Amino acid sequence: MCRHLAYLGPPVPLKNLLFDAPHALCRQAWAPRDMRGGGTVNVDGFGVGWFPAGAAEPVRYRRATPIWSDPSLMALAGATTSGAVLAAVRSATAGMPVTESAAAPFAEGPWLFSHNGRVTGWPDSMTKLAETLPVRDLLTLDAPTDAALLWALVRHRLRSGAGPGAALRDVAVSVRATAPDSRLNLLLTDGRRIAATTRGHALSCVNRQRAVTVSSEPLDDDPAWTEVPDDHLLEATRSTLDLTPLEAS
Repeated sequence: MCRHLAYLGPPVPLKNLLFDAPHALCRQAWAPRDMRGGGTVNVDGFGVGWFPAGAAEPVRYRRATPIWSDPSLMALAGATTSGAVLAAVRSATAGMPVTESAAAPFAEGPWLFSHNGRVTGWPDSMTKLAETLPVRDLLTLDAPTDAALLWALVRHRLRSGAGPGAALRDVAVSVRATAPDSRLNLLLTDGRRIAATTRGHALSCVNRQRAVTVSSEPLDDDPAWTEVPDDHLLEATRSTLDLTPLEAS
């Protein structure tokens, strides 16, 4: 059901996160440790978004093929460094298209977004929430997928002035209310902050050397990695990391 990660810290080559770490995103694509909820591999596309030094908006590179099959990515990842990255590999839900536009990260302005999971009862379960969006947003969805609609819902809240954590929390709670048992690991960054939710899928984080990494699975065996509890919101900067329940007990 997809794997994703976000990094904030001193600039590093993209290949450190995508290929070089012992359990880097490429390895998670073909040998994931935790695929609860369906699927065995993540081969239905990939994407990486990064912020060049001094840039206000990110650059994206996406393809509809397995991450290891792209002949250009290894060289690109070795020659590109960034202090803010969001990347994902995709396992498409049955019936949803395998296209480049369906691969995370989704983007607008400074924001990069990814979804690991699935919305139950799609698409009927989401009609009421979809009706809350401007018609233009519905007509211009990146793809006819649950992830693209979740991004539209998050983006609508960001445009209305919500902070990243509040936007993710509201969408995760609202979707679970209308589509019970949905799996909603949402991941968002603007290059300065990371926000993420755990709802039905694993997520781990590590904060070391003034850098924070959030990933579906730890990238290495460092005992500093901490598993984020289910049904929690993570909010982080390069030097801070906070966890709070998604909903009041």
